[in-house]
Amino acid sequence: MECRIGCGACCIAPSISSPLPGMPHGKPARVRCVNLNIGNQCKIWGQPNFPEVCRKFVPSLWVCGTSQAEALSFLSELEALTTPSIS
Repeated sequence: MECRIGCGACCIAPSISSPLPGMPHGKPARVRCVNLNIGNQCKIWGQPNFPEVCRKFVPSLWVCGTSQAEALSFLSELEALTTPSIS
């Protein structure tokens, strides 16, 4: 599956624990990555500083669904299910 142009759900919904350009402490869940432009396209995609964690993400129908809303919903649910709870 090709990335859906203008979606950006993978750059909004999940947390990213590794440093990113412009976000040296990573990215919290449900926070828009500073590297997304107004059209939800990555400004650093394909550049040497494009993070490995982002490079490894592979869009697929089961993760991305058929719309940005589905992708945001599923990725947010996946984030919640995989976030360690503090006891």
